[in-house]
Amino acid sequence: MDLMAWTAVGIALVAAFRSTWSPCGVSMLSSITPLSEAGRGHRYWATVSWFVAGSLLGGLTLGSVAALGAVAVGSLGLSATASAGLVLLAGVITLASDLKVGGFHLPANPRQVERSWLDRYRSWVYGMGFGWQLGVGVATYVMSASVYLMVVVAAATGEPLLALAIVTMFGLLRGLAVLPAAWVRSPADLGELHRRIERFRPASRVVAVVGQIAVLAVATTVTGGPVAGLITAVLLAVVASAFRSGIGDPAPRVRIPDTPAELDEPHYSG
Repeated sequence: MDLMAWTAVGIALVAAFRSTWSPCGVSMLSSITPLSEAGRGHRYWATVSWFVAGSLLGGLTLGSVAALGAVAVGSLGLSATASAGLVLLAGVITLASDLKVGGFHLPANPRQVERSWLDRYRSWVYGMGFGWQLGVGVATYVMSASVYLMVVVAAATGEPLLALAIVTMFGLLRGLAVLPAAWVRSPADLGELHRRIERFRPASRVVAVVGQIAVLAVATTVTGGPVAGLITAVLLAVVASAFRSGIGDPAPRVRIPDTPAELDEPHYSG
């Protein structure tokens, strides 16, 4: 794979990591656990398998958009420099969105999955349904504009199958993010899991910004050489530091449960 392809893989990893802290992502760690599934009379690993399958399908859905973009890039015969220029433009927009420069931000889609599915449907229905919505990346809260940038960078490779594979990987990772809950056997375990997850929330914001700066540095390197790429990285780091107060979550947090009775309360299924 060339440099742009590796860049697409990198930003896909960043986007998947940051998305873990969405209300839906965090609440899945409460809604799909051995403890909660046993309470519903379901097998935990069966539900998780459906969830991961749904996330993979969601990644394929979003990946098809990136693949169509790659077809367009290939059909237009864009040079590596022109493709990098497209990524550069997209990266500036997404970074400005995450830093909320001048109050600007791309759509965050403030939507949550339907909690009532847990009580109304079989585990394979809500498992796959929830998984698809998280795996597609834009059906619920978009925690970072790096999700949008991922699609653009994947399309910029000009290789449809590669673009499809990269974004599908994003969906798969979104599904696998539910696995830390596999060791939850009590409300105390669940509370400790969420406390650990919350410790890394601020770091996840930084990772999303750094990932986009890295993409912009790579795109500048392709268009103007290594020195230009390095200068871009340094300048953008300074800009990001100046606008760091704008870095935040576009969504409310999911409260950590304190008692067994709270495990199935609505605010955990967002």
